[in-house]
Amino acid sequence: MAITVDPEPVWDKPNDIPKKWIETVAQNDVGEAMLSGEFQSMKALHDVLPEFTPEPIAWGTFLQDENVHFFLCEFVKMTDDLPDIGGSMGMLAGLHCKSSSPNGLYGFHVPTLQGKFPQYTEWTASWEDFFTQSIKRVFVNEEKSQGPDEEVQRLCQETLSKVVPRLLRPLETGGRHIEPRLIHGDLWDGNTSTDIATNLPVIYDATCIYAHNELELAPMRPARHRMGEKYVEAYFKNVPISSPEEDQDDRNALYCLSVKKAV
Repeated sequence: MAITVDPEPVWDKPNDIPKKWIETVAQNDVGEAMLSGEFQSMKALHDVLPEFTPEPIAWGTFLQDENVHFFLCEFVKMTDDLPDIGGSMGMLAGLHCKSSSPNGLYGFHVPTLQGKFPQYTEWTASWEDFFTQSIKRVFVNEEKSQGPDEEVQRLCQETLSKVVPRLLRPLETGGRHIEPRLIHGDLWDGNTSTDIATNLPVIYDATCIYAHNELELAPMRPARHRMGEKYVEAYFKNVPISSPEEDQDDRNALYCLSVKKAV
């Protein structure tokens, strides 16, 4: 994948596009899925909270080479620093609270990728069922990448049969209820900054799904990431912890298994 400067891609340039934009170019079927998913993800985020994202402009395929694909996005000049903790987490909470699944289900309307791997996006009624399918895909991809290991296979099976039901089933039983919310899907310190022109937080490089909003916080758990515990604490000043509240930290540890930047 590469970022280039406007080499005449195949699209009709509307009159109201930003004067400056970034073009990302990728090849093959994986590249096409990656850029399609990123465009649709950024569009979904921008539609809910436009001040929080660059404007996505278009995606498509080059006329000269049908194996090469592009994604155009508004150019935003950003700082090299992390965004303000309170401001960024307040906007993230606003994004989650203002967004809702178009059909009340968990998933997304197009495939989105974690790295080069498509994540699970099929529309699903239950969060436990959706996450189970999602984490199964992560385990399968990991085995393909690293090779089979009996101990790892046992741990994966116990995670699916014991840990997931124990931590996620209570979210939707006993009179409890959660709603699918639009999440960025890969929110770590490499995908957020501050817009120099507006001094507002900005997020980009999204891989969206409609999910339990707390899944968004998984990349903030690893100690190596600069966006950490203080950001999580600030987020929960704007959004209540899902019930049972006492399970929140364990849910976060479980969610880390499914997020590329958290493992």
